[in-house]
Amino acid sequence: MYVGYARVSTRDQDPDLQFRDLRKAGCEEIFEEKVSGSKGAGERVTLTQAMRHCREGDVLVVWKLDRLGRSLRDLIDIATGLRERGVGFKSLQEDLDTTTSGGKLVFHVFGALAEWERDVIRERTHAGLAAARSRGKRGGRPKAMDEGKVRMARSLMADERNSVDDVCKTLGVSKSTLYKYLRESSPE
Repeated sequence: MYVGYARVSTRDQDPDLQFRDLRKAGCEEIFEEKVSGSKGAGERVTLTQAMRHCREGDVLVVWKLDRLGRSLRDLIDIATGLRERGVGFKSLQEDLDTTTSGGKLVFHVFGALAEWERDVIRERTHAGLAAARSRGKRGGRPKAMDEGKVRMARSLMADERNSVDDVCKTLGVSKSTLYKYLRESSPE
């Protein structure tokens, strides 16, 4: 059985063109969703319902690939999940059909490209971090308290009229942060 999935990004958009082509392709049931494609597949309730509706031997059909997902990674994850359950995938505009040997080949190429893209991003990130470290830059979250704040905290804590809560409010830190920095900076 062919199961259709139609998606428009806003309530103002009309899915009629998608419905017409999905019916023409033989979809017996069509799930419609009005949500931005930038939402991950897990955030699109109707897509999840359409995928759950599909049984082994069924084919999930979309009008165009961008109706299913915005990123190649998202598309690959969805198609892989369907394939693992014995469900095919078809995109009408791109003439992509994973129930055929040619469609499987194209989708494997997509998967390889997505993996390559992830590897390139990872390599660039590592290279950028290494270059920053070589220039003396440190990554990560900035320290909540510098030496000046620690000195001020010690001074405020020494005055018995100040409560720990008052000191924390003045410095804009939590109790655990205050105690952590006081402990780390204490002479041993």
